[in-house]
Amino acid sequence: MMEIDRNDPVMVALELERLRGTLEAGFARADGALALLVQRSDQTDKQLADHEARLDALERSRWPLASITAVTATAGFTLALWQAVGR
Repeated sequence: MMEIDRNDPVMVALELERLRGTLEAGFARADGALALLVQRSDQTDKQLADHEARLDALERSRWPLASITAVTATAGFTLALWQAVGR
């Protein structure tokens, strides 16, 4: 059995190269995960903008309903008051 000298410059260089490869693989995996998170964030931002646009469109088309309801209620109240006072 051969004994390995850990202070041998060749062994140190080999270990450093192995560590470098491991670090590169880890960074590549982290970069991939971050890219996926950025993509999902962009999709979420697009969905949020779409929902806001749809909500704005609904709000714009709905506002006359409240006004019509208020005018109808006021007219009904006025008519009822006029009939009550007139009798």
